[in-house]
Amino acid sequence: MKLKITLLVFSMIAFSVSSQEEDEKEQSNIITYTPSKLLNKGQWDIKWFNNLYTQTKESETSKKQPRATYFTSTIDVFTGISEANNLDIGLLLEIRSNAVNGLDAFDVFKFENNSVKSTRSGLTSFAPAIKFKPLKRFNNLTLQTAFHIPLIKEESKNSVYLDQNGYTLQNKFLYDHTFSGDEFQLFAELNSELNFGEKEDNFANNSLVFAPSVFFSYFPSQEFTVLAMVQHSQRLDLGDSIEQDYSVAGVGAKYQISKVVNIEFLYTNFLRGTNTGLGQTFNIGLRSLF
Repeated sequence: MKLKITLLVFSMIAFSVSSQEEDEKEQSNIITYTPSKLLNKGQWDIKWFNNLYTQTKESETSKKQPRATYFTSTIDVFTGISEANNLDIGLLLEIRSNAVNGLDAFDVFKFENNSVKSTRSGLTSFAPAIKFKPLKRFNNLTLQTAFHIPLIKEESKNSVYLDQNGYTLQNKFLYDHTFSGDEFQLFAELNSELNFGEKEDNFANNSLVFAPSVFFSYFPSQEFTVLAMVQHSQRLDLGDSIEQDYSVAGVGAKYQISKVVNIEFLYTNFLRGTNTGLGQTFNIGLRSLF
């Protein structure tokens, strides 16, 4: 009897140690759930990302110009709908607030529509979206397709630009690779945007954008990562638009606050460009997975 009890106790201890080891090996969401990772059926992914871009110089001149600041807040909601974990559906919302003609960068947070003060704001577009794996052989490659529908009538009003007044078909190829040891991770994105509509409604209508990006992350721990990124964007004229390009580089960090929520920070600087501004961005995002 004593032998059976002893064996039972040792079995329970062994099971407990094994479970702890499995928990310790479990990857955090910031490692596992890159943008190229599809969700389980019934799982939700909600991301609130805020981008503050401010500039005092344009690419065509080195002279200082009145400050122009553009704030973009996006809410991306996705859920898994496939038993095989190979299809997500979602909705993308975009809110903008802009302040130009030398106004302070923080004026965008007043969310005003004031022609005298040169400010505009509002919910500018929404987009139904899907994510799936285009090639079964490449498990880490995902395609996200979204169709952006404008909610504004005037792109610019009283010389204050708000957002594009046109439809956009967006495709993003997303790829990630985590190196052995879970200390380093590579994430790459190829974004393409087909903009179409009447020329007088939108400066970018009838143009095609290609924007490759590369992010390299280092994980000092499961809950924290630092990263560096580079991106180039090239707009091609398809008849009624202007050609435009820019290159940016940046650094950032992510922290896993809990099993459900993580926070991220990103700073980028526009290194060069054509027909664009040369400014910098300050970004902060919250992501919830459940």
